[in-house]
Amino acid sequence: MTKNLLPTILAGLICLPFTAQAADIQRQAEIARLGSDVMPFSLNATTHTFTKTSDGGTQRVVAKDASDMQQTKLVRQHLHDIQTQFLKGDFSGPSHVHGKRMPGLAELQNATPGQISITYKDVDGGAEIAYRTADAKLVSAIHDWFDAQVSDHGKDAVAGHDGDHAHHSHSSMMQ
Repeated sequence: MTKNLLPTILAGLICLPFTAQAADIQRQAEIARLGSDVMPFSLNATTHTFTKTSDGGTQRVVAKDASDMQQTKLVRQHLHDIQTQFLKGDFSGPSHVHGKRMPGLAELQNATPGQISITYKDVDGGAEIAYRTADAKLVSAIHDWFDAQVSDHGKDAVAGHDGDHAHHSHSSMMQ
């Protein structure tokens, strides 16, 4: 009887990566659909980079085509708007797109005003938001939140590398 189960068990183990990949693709498609409710720009036309730093991190969103002024304008408008919302503790956008149980989100929502510095700036082809805090638990929450976004956005988001300075990243938030 055990011999007869072995091929079935092996086939199941071999299929696991494909099942997980299909689930990721399905999740990313759902995130893209929900993201269009919140983000005015095209996910396919932009790249989101989430760069972790020792005191938080930087989220950058840029148009894939540097000459696409419409996407650049929409990215800047959106990131400026979410900076304003986040400073008020309003994380309803990420909650809508990624779900209320998104890693790190509850901690960010529960932070007291001023506990996290959230600054906006224009960059070539888009914009970025820097998140800074002295609270180690909030730094961890920001990192978890970034990881979730990179996973959920798939090919439209990347993890950045904090190489030359603390404000460097290549970016999709959200959804």
